[in-house]
Amino acid sequence: MTNWTTALLEISDHIRYAAVYRGGQLEMASRTGRASASAAESDRYEELIVNPTLLTLVRQRGEIDCGGMEYVVVRYGNFFQLVMPVPGGHASICIEPDADPLALVAPVRQALAVLEA
Repeated sequence: MTNWTTALLEISDHIRYAAVYRGGQLEMASRTGRASASAAESDRYEELIVNPTLLTLVRQRGEIDCGGMEYVVVRYGNFFQLVMPVPGGHASICIEPDADPLALVAPVRQALAVLEA
């Protein structure tokens, strides 16, 4: 899975870290020296607990009468988190607070499509 996180980090310098959680396996890669970065252990729990739960909740709601769910963007105080489902799990990128997370949706989708192929 290292190719996944590396490919996601290479999309933009605005990406602080990338994670892919598939089949019970978590792969993470991050940039160093970022202001207000969360602790690596905190990021790990984000990927193991928060993001899978968030995707389940939003997916279930989306399937009722919203046309489904494509991705979730969370705006924390110090960064954005973009989370997308992938087969068997999810991909997640942490984005600098001054960046536009929606501008990264298409490039992240493209990278994930290439990696899934």
